[in-house]
Amino acid sequence: MDVSSEARGRRGRRGGRGEAEPAPAQRPQPRLPFAPVPAVSEDELEAIHAASLTVLEEIGMDFLHAGARQILREAGAEVSPDSERVRFPRELVEKQIGLAPRQFTLHARNPARNVTIGGDAVAFCSVASAPNVADREGGRRPGNRADYQNLIRLGHSLDAVHVWGGYPVEPADIHPSVRHLDALFDLLTLSDKPIHAYSLGRQRNLDAIELTRIARGVDDATLEVEPSLFTIVNSSSPLRLDAPMLEGVIQMAKRNQVTVLTPFTLAGAMAPVTIAGAVAQQNAEALAGLVLAQTVRPGSPFVYGGFTSNVDMKSGAPAFGTPEYMKACLLGGQLARRYGLPYRSSNANAANTLDAQAAYESVFSLWGAIMGGVNLLMHGAGWMEGGLHASFEKMVLDADLLGMVAEFLRPVGVTPEDLALDAMREVGPGGHFFGCAHTQARYRNAFFAPMISDWRNYETWREAGSPTAYDTANRLYRAKLDRYEAPPIDPSTLEELEAFVARRKAEGGVPTDF
Repeated sequence: MDVSSEARGRRGRRGGRGEAEPAPAQRPQPRLPFAPVPAVSEDELEAIHAASLTVLEEIGMDFLHAGARQILREAGAEVSPDSERVRFPRELVEKQIGLAPRQFTLHARNPARNVTIGGDAVAFCSVASAPNVADREGGRRPGNRADYQNLIRLGHSLDAVHVWGGYPVEPADIHPSVRHLDALFDLLTLSDKPIHAYSLGRQRNLDAIELTRIARGVDDATLEVEPSLFTIVNSSSPLRLDAPMLEGVIQMAKRNQVTVLTPFTLAGAMAPVTIAGAVAQQNAEALAGLVLAQTVRPGSPFVYGGFTSNVDMKSGAPAFGTPEYMKACLLGGQLARRYGLPYRSSNANAANTLDAQAAYESVFSLWGAIMGGVNLLMHGAGWMEGGLHASFEKMVLDADLLGMVAEFLRPVGVTPEDLALDAMREVGPGGHFFGCAHTQARYRNAFFAPMISDWRNYETWREAGSPTAYDTANRLYRAKLDRYEAPPIDPSTLEELEAFVARRKAEGGVPTDF
C-alpha cells in the first residue's frame, strides 16, 4: 500500500514505545464557565420529554435491522410481527436513562491529545463527511485522497481542532470496499488526535476499532476501558434507523466505544415545522438509540446529539445559523442535561463561498451551541454549503472563530496581578501601557492571537494590497501546510498498521452493498 512520505521518513528515528519523544505542550481544553442558557421552563421541558415518550410508545420507530429488533424485543419493547416497527414502553426508556456516563475521556494515539467529553469540557471537531472540497485556486471539486490528506495536515496544525469528526472530505477516488482502510490509516498517521469511525456496516466498525487499537499500542482489554473512537449515528428522520447505523450502535457499544446519536431533523421537511415539535421528534429518536446502546452494554459512553434546523420553505434547502437553529441548540442542551448525557451540536452554515454569510451563520451556530452547553462540537472548522463541501480557507477562518470562543470561555482573572495596580502606578496619569512590564509579559504569553482579523489602519491595509479575509485565509492555510510536520509514530506501530491494511485489502475489504 502507499504510505505517506512523512510516515516513512520517521522510521528508525525513534525507539520503542517507552522511548517516545515528549509531545509539545497542549493548550488546555476549553471549559464552560457559564451556566448554559435554557430555552424553556422546567415544566415545558418535561412536556417535551413526555411528548417524546408518547411518540415512542404510540407511534414507534422503524428499526431496519433484525438483530437490533431482537435485542429490543428481549428488553421489553413491542416489535411488530409483520413490519420493522418498534414501540417502546415508557418504563423501558426511563430505566435506561442515567446508565451512560456523564463524562469520559476520549483517548488519542498521543496521550497529550486526549480530550474530555462531558461535564463542562468543550471539544472542537473538524469538518466531516463533505462530498466535495474547495479552495481559491482549485475551485469546488469532488473529494479525493490528496485533498483529504492535506485537510488532515491542516487540521492537525490547528490548535483549535481537538478531534477528527470524520473524513474532512470523502476520498472518493478510493474504491468504497477499501476506502475506510486507507482513510483511517491516513487519520492515524498524519495526525495523532482522537478519531471518528463511520457506521457503514459491521466490518467497517470492526476494522476501525482494530486500527485504533494498533495505533494506540494497547490490548483489547485496555481499549474497552479507554474509549478511543466514536461514531455518529444519524437517524433517517422521521422516526427511522437504518441497518448500517444500528450495526454501528451495536458494535461500538459492545466494545465500550462512543456512540453519538444525532437525528438530522429539519423543521418543516423531516420534522414538524414548530421548534417544540421538531425537538420532541429529535428527542424521541435519540432516546431510542440510547435504549439500544444501553441494552447492548449498560454504561457504554453515549452522547446526545442535536441537529435540528429549519428549511427555506420556498426552495426546501436546509438553513443553518438561523434563530430557529439557535433555539433548537439551546433546547437540545437542556434535554441532554436532563438525561445526564454529554451534548453534541454543530458549527453549520449554508454559504457557498467565504463571505459574510459564511461568517455570521457560523457565529450564530457557535453561539447557540456554546450557550446550549455543548460538549462535542461537530463540523467546527471547514464546513460549507450546508455540508456539501469542505473548504481549506474556511477551516482557517473557523479556527480563528473557535480561538475567540475558547478565549471568551477563559474565566476573567481577578488576582492582584490581574487588577494591575502596580502597572497603573508605573504609568501614572496621562501615560500609556504599551511598554510597561505588565503589558509586555502578557503580550508575549497571549493565549489567543487572531490569524484572520486585520487590525491595521486603513492606510497600512491599502499599502498591503487591500487583502480580504479570503486572501488572508488562503495565504495562512498554504503557510500552515508548508510548515506541517507529521507527528511521530513508533516504527513497529506503523508496520503493524500497514500490515493490517494490506491484509484486509487482500481479503477484499468489505462488501459495498452493506
